[in-house]
Amino acid sequence: MTSGNTPQTRPAPEVPPTDKTKMAIAGVLLAIPIIALLWVPHYAKVEPRLFGFPFFFWYQFVWVFVCSGLTYTAYRLTLSARGRTTHKVGEDR
Repeated sequence: MTSGNTPQTRPAPEVPPTDKTKMAIAGVLLAIPIIALLWVPHYAKVEPRLFGFPFFFWYQFVWVFVCSGLTYTAYRLTLSARGRTTHKVGEDR
């Protein structure tokens, strides 16, 4: 026996088209620091020093800031690639 309260089904929201070129560029931007930091023989050296720090250390520290910039750029590209979304703030999904 069913109660008279049947859940109402909402139509599925439209999915906006996605710019695949921008998404690919965002993926490349995210892959750059991964590749650069996994290629250890490239930066496993002492010279050149910066303020007395060996290259091995300051190279990785610089990537903290570079990675932040690349991640933010990839995020903005992803937002623009998706275009307008149908979801509004405060609306149930």
